[in-house]
Amino acid sequence: MTDRPFIIAGAGIAGLTLALTLARQNRAVMLIEKRSRIDELGAGLQISPNASRILIGLGLGPALSRVAGEPDELIVRNGKNGTTLTRMAQGQSMRQAYGAPYWHIHRADLQTALLDAVRSEPGIQLSFGRAIAGLQQTATGIRIETETANGTRTTLEGAALIGADGLWTRTAALLGDASEPRFTGYTAWRATIPMDQAPDLFRANATGLWLGPKSHLVHYPLRGGRVLNIVAIVSDRTAELGWSRPGDKQSCEARFNHWAQPVRDLLSTVPEWHIWSLYDRPPRPNAARGRATLIGDAFHPVLPFLAQGAAMAIEDTAILAAALSSHDTIETAFKSYVANRAQRTGRVQREARFNGQIYHMSAPLSWARNLKLRNSSPTSLAQRYDWIYGFTA
Repeated sequence: MTDRPFIIAGAGIAGLTLALTLARQNRAVMLIEKRSRIDELGAGLQISPNASRILIGLGLGPALSRVAGEPDELIVRNGKNGTTLTRMAQGQSMRQAYGAPYWHIHRADLQTALLDAVRSEPGIQLSFGRAIAGLQQTATGIRIETETANGTRTTLEGAALIGADGLWTRTAALLGDASEPRFTGYTAWRATIPMDQAPDLFRANATGLWLGPKSHLVHYPLRGGRVLNIVAIVSDRTAELGWSRPGDKQSCEARFNHWAQPVRDLLSTVPEWHIWSLYDRPPRPNAARGRATLIGDAFHPVLPFLAQGAAMAIEDTAILAAALSSHDTIETAFKSYVANRAQRTGRVQREARFNGQIYHMSAPLSWARNLKLRNSSPTSLAQRYDWIYGFTA
């Protein structure tokens, strides 16, 4: 199509994966990132088989297998009394069913592996400290303006622009959609602690999910079982912007003081919390305009109740690259990619929102939920997600 670079705005998981994918197609890439460096703090990620097979296909399997873990199972518990509601096999069962692993991985470890691979590609130019500030489409390409923290502006030219700049994307506004996300009524509290400080119940190689009124808790091991990742999500009335602001330990514990004793014991071991308000928006109907488009959260943010946010972004990169290979022009490739992704990512968004409602049910609705879970088989629970995990980009 062209020898000029594809410009990607945003060097998060979506941007790094796309840069690597396009470079493997022998396309020139310019990756710009507004931060001065990539420095992700303390969050864990779940990478399901629909996404891990893409990363493995890019040659990242050996690097990621050294830093990612595979949980043996998912255990769902009643947050009020601690009883087990249901289980679902993961680990080897996921590999056998879907041909790829279900990984737990620290966000920083995934980004480090991607960044190392990106830096090894001579066709990728990586530039930090630049934010996208303007876009002009020409008959044969695009021209963008970037801006540094001190206000210095630079003009760059390329074949196309892909906005991988997250939920609060600037790129979408340049495509004509300046609408902002809305607060969902949820606040997430996250922390990591050394595994040897966690109560025994939480040291299993498993994904733990505890359900309670207007709140739920997720935990799983990271970094070879040395670290426990904890995410507590509560219904909330107020919101603040920011990905990782400090949280008050006593406030978090107070939200769970009516929960089962094991959960209260776990929360008491956490020295500090980082919190963020959860925002959402529907998929953007006009995510492609000429030679510019969006991927990941900039296109279709996914709430964390389905553990598919990173996976959908990784899927996007494969579908976008495939569209570029199968269409004669960038414009038609981008249009095809957006049409391809709209139905699947829209469904994932809806399922994630629905899970949030199910997780946070209060009595008497929670009684019916718990009864249904207790009567479900591990096989039936796994089959519910075949359409997600079995997807091949």
